[in-house]
Amino acid sequence: MTPLRKAAVALLATAAALLPVSPTASASPSPVLARETFDRLPLGPVTQGRGWTADTSDGTLTIARSSSGRGRELRIRTQGNGHAFLVFPDLKPPGNSFWGRLRLRVDAFPTVPDWAHWTLAEASGTGSPTLVRPLGGQYAPTDRGNFWGVGSDLGPTGDWTSWKTSAPARAGTWQCVEFHLDATDNRVTVSFDGVPQPDLTVSTHQHGGTSDPFVFPTFDRLKLGWQLYQADPSPSSYGLRMDDIVLSSRRVGGCGA
Repeated sequence: MTPLRKAAVALLATAAALLPVSPTASASPSPVLARETFDRLPLGPVTQGRGWTADTSDGTLTIARSSSGRGRELRIRTQGNGHAFLVFPDLKPPGNSFWGRLRLRVDAFPTVPDWAHWTLAEASGTGSPTLVRPLGGQYAPTDRGNFWGVGSDLGPTGDWTSWKTSAPARAGTWQCVEFHLDATDNRVTVSFDGVPQPDLTVSTHQHGGTSDPFVFPTFDRLKLGWQLYQADPSPSSYGLRMDDIVLSSRRVGGCGA
């Protein structure tokens, strides 16, 4: 190769090195907003983890060895109408929509008083006082059981839980739960163990509150845990186990049989 040709080749190589590199799929931002398996946390009482803090009153959060024998899990305990939550305080879901997936086991649900109301997930944000509760339920004495329901409070649609007898709450068993908050129609959908529960779906004009539209706030916060609102319940204390939490701008899945 002549000296002139060598110089030309070197010049081309230098120019190529200076060209910007096109982004690839691997450079795309992760859809995961938060993740917690509890496996990296020390055993015992806990008040914070990666990306979350605690909110408790007459309640505790404790890291324990997993009941499956692999890894660790979170155990939640409350007394009376106390509460204990993990709080994810810095959510900024794209399009104000996100998916949640978690595994949980509730030791027992209330049987006193009538219409006792409980919450396991609550999303909130700016621009509106509305609390969106994609995972909760109520004890219905008319049907002698506890039933899952999506609910809300403090917004223009009032305080409501749209529970359905088609979604009985089962105590003492692990379930994989998914919920989706979709801002395009202020829609909340729920699945248990990979099976959709269409009866639990609520949206802008189909919900359990007043005739006003149900509209999401701009989400920036999610609480996961347990709260019972009525005093002097039976049982007098409540236990909940939780594991494998993922919050994401896309469906996480993993709840199939």
